[in-house]
Amino acid sequence: MAEQEIIWLSTAEAARRLGITSRTLYRLIDEGQLPAYKFGRVIRLREGDVEAFIEASRVEPGSLGHLYPEPAQRSDEG
Repeated sequence: MAEQEIIWLSTAEAARRLGITSRTLYRLIDEGQLPAYKFGRVIRLREGDVEAFIEASRVEPGSLGHLYPEPAQRSDEG
């Protein structure tokens, strides 16, 4: 079984792919939501981990109803 070559991304590349700031990326790493690796003073992320994070973040249809609630009925409307 041949191992696939690991493609490493810099934090700037990973943040760009995710469409987030570097600060947000570091928070995701620090919270354990996105695995990262430190080689000396350099932090790198595996491309596969970033892609897996993107897929895991997919929004399920019908799960956003709380963002557009029905307007409250006024008691004098009938």
